[in-house]
Amino acid sequence: MTERAADDVVDVLLAGPVFFDLIFTELNAAPRPGTEVHAEALASSPGGVANLAVATARLGLGTALATTLGDDVYGRWCWEFLADHEGIDLGSSRLVPNWPTPVTVSIASGGDRSMITREEASPVPAGALVGDRLAARATFADLGAMSRGARADDAWWRPATRAGTKIFADIGWDSSERWDTADLQPLADCFAFTPNESEAMAYTRTQSAVAAARALAGRVPLVVVTRGDEGAVAIDSARGEEVIVPAVPAKGRDATGAGDVFGASLVLGTLREWPLEQSLSFAALCAALAVEHPGGALAAPGWGDLADWWDRTRSDGDRELVARFSFLAEVLPETPGRRRSESTFPFADYRATAARRSFPDKRGTS
Repeated sequence: MTERAADDVVDVLLAGPVFFDLIFTELNAAPRPGTEVHAEALASSPGGVANLAVATARLGLGTALATTLGDDVYGRWCWEFLADHEGIDLGSSRLVPNWPTPVTVSIASGGDRSMITREEASPVPAGALVGDRLAARATFADLGAMSRGARADDAWWRPATRAGTKIFADIGWDSSERWDTADLQPLADCFAFTPNESEAMAYTRTQSAVAAARALAGRVPLVVVTRGDEGAVAIDSARGEEVIVPAVPAKGRDATGAGDVFGASLVLGTLREWPLEQSLSFAALCAALAVEHPGGALAAPGWGDLADWWDRTRSDGDRELVARFSFLAEVLPETPGRRRSESTFPFADYRATAARRSFPDKRGTS
């Protein structure tokens, strides 16, 4: 692994846990205690923050990931997949001996999914991984983790914010259902907030996604409330702009990672300074393509997948979609290239190279 210069700037810096994901789809029945069901499809993929990392990298954004992986077969496979297969910079990541890579089993059934996770807390805090050597144009953060990090003096995002990094924040479901607005305090350091409709309404005590977005707009420059198959609503406070876009029709198979794909696509539009409606529609399209393909990070579309969709849509003569996404004709690269990965564990390249690859030690050097 080569040393990174102190003044290197990447498009996206990500920090957080990576999981080894096993995703079962197309079950013949819903699982019940004491029974056995069968899945027609199985995918394996790096998950967690890796979903975001793969999604941004496939859209051509320079992506750096600061994470820990166990020095086990799952961790080494994830490292190889992310670094060599997806071109993600792991210079701030570490392979840790005697610590197990977190594992999640995801079961997609009935249009939704359930998950089983086994995870031990990382022995290395995010701040120690990120350090102060890396500048980025954008990053993602979980508000809960930001609050915990601030209390533990691990607020790695604050120097990034002062340096001009745009922080795109999300928040998990509050299992206590208290929906304490104190949870939203880290938004003071953020550029954008992207909760789903249920979370946004619960925290703002409102009855609609639009009302929730308006209530949150005073806390952060950009609010985007996602609404699943109803699309999304966004408010850009700096420009005084409010936009509502519908979802893009999709034959959903697996929603794992679709929200991450939406966020990654929104970052691309923001960094390219697209109009808000264009950025939001592009994010909705990428998320729709993701749910049609099983596998979390594997499902993240590249420009090749977007070019294929655009060709099909024009051939099908769907005037409404063609008009809505006419901007693709200008933003698609001349040679789209990247497409979804079909790799699954253990893919052939990994089996062939694992024995001779020099993996980094726990200090992140090779």
